[in-house]
Amino acid sequence: MRIPDISDTIVALATPPGIGAIGVIRLSGPEAIPLADRIFKGKVLADQATHTAHFGRIEAQDGRALDEVLATVFHDRRSYTGQPTVEFGCHGSPYIQQEIIQLCLHEGARLAEPGEFTLRAFLNGRMDLSQAEAVADLIASQSEAGHTVALRQLRGGFRTEIQQLRSELIDFASLVELELDFGEEDVEFADRDDLKRLVEKIRAHLRPLMQSFALGNAIKTGVSTVIAGRPNAGKSTLLNALLNEERAIVSDIPGTTRDTIEEVLNIKGVQFRLIDTAGIREAQDAIEAIGVAKTLEKIEQAAILVYVWDVAGGMTLAEVRADLQQLAPTGDNLLVVCNKMDRNPLFQTDWLVDPTLPGIHPYLLPEDDMPPTDSSFIIHHSSLIALSAKNQMNLEYLKEKLYDLAVGSELATDHTIVTNARHHDALRRADTALADVLHGLETGVTGDFVAQDIRHALAYLGEITGEIGVEDLLGNIFGKFCIGK
Repeated sequence: MRIPDISDTIVALATPPGIGAIGVIRLSGPEAIPLADRIFKGKVLADQATHTAHFGRIEAQDGRALDEVLATVFHDRRSYTGQPTVEFGCHGSPYIQQEIIQLCLHEGARLAEPGEFTLRAFLNGRMDLSQAEAVADLIASQSEAGHTVALRQLRGGFRTEIQQLRSELIDFASLVELELDFGEEDVEFADRDDLKRLVEKIRAHLRPLMQSFALGNAIKTGVSTVIAGRPNAGKSTLLNALLNEERAIVSDIPGTTRDTIEEVLNIKGVQFRLIDTAGIREAQDAIEAIGVAKTLEKIEQAAILVYVWDVAGGMTLAEVRADLQQLAPTGDNLLVVCNKMDRNPLFQTDWLVDPTLPGIHPYLLPEDDMPPTDSSFIIHHSSLIALSAKNQMNLEYLKEKLYDLAVGSELATDHTIVTNARHHDALRRADTALADVLHGLETGVTGDFVAQDIRHALAYLGEITGEIGVEDLLGNIFGKFCIGK
């Protein structure tokens, strides 16, 4: 996508196409208000104050009335694009909308390209590049958490952090660059120890931003949550109970679920992509083998593993621990659902944490059936949830644990959460360049190499906010917007 000429006046439908109660046609550019006056019959819009709405009608070229509309006027720097803008609120007939757009084109406007209104807002200094991308995230948000994070970025929190870091680094970079102009005089304007401390401070600030991308990406795309376990453990029953609908077939016959079933569950504004999987066992046929293979693949890709086992089904604690050691060896991002508590109410989750505790029912841990497990493998008590999916016992507690595991308290703070893969990559490259600066300072390289690494770091940080020349980058970003935005 080429960068369009912002001296043009552009027009587009700013609401979704199709039949509706109303539609909004946006007209923006240097000639937007005079052009609107030529087709709008009512008050002279050029004489009206900014951010005011006026009732009138729009007539076709042959003088017939097209529609009664509400024209809203925005002047120059106070508009969304930073240019004069008029928005016509008309009735939501596709015929009416297209006729009004054709009138604007006849009077000298051109159709807006994808994302061009927001692109103009960026080019005219109304927002930086990270804020412009937040507009797209805000429009695409499908959960409260996604909306919260996008709105926080739109308000400029991320921009402020990046600009502050760049400003401090630029101050030192200018001193290092100045040294290059006096290379023959062997002078040193930038204190190397101070520069080292600054670089270390900036890297310490970049680290949590990069780490936040895992959470940000999960909020943006949904938290991949796999429900796994042995056949007949109650995985499908649990999925149905969480969704409060009969989504998966439930049967006493082992191996009922052959393929993965995916549904979305919203917990406190965060979307969890629940994936019910085939039971893990030695497959009885080729189709089941494919299902088990898919299960293992989904587990590897999952952000959270919910392992379900039947506390009354004859499976030993040692076998459960062996499963968990294989599927989640680190114990991270794991919840162990001790299901069917209604059939074995005396079961205690502490037995799974420490199988040597007294009082274990012999049905659960036969002395002659002890598969070897790594004694160093630890299951945290906080990961264990006793419930009955059939009776919906402790389901709300499971939802709380899912939310805490995925989000914790980070959404409740004002800390920046990186949701954009491009931003994360720029932060990573900036951190690498700063690591090169530190290495250069420690090995005593000449100032020109140090200056080059600092320039790289500044360029990567500048890519996030658009403070460097990035024409190809702009085309790639704004080309993904909808036409009317």
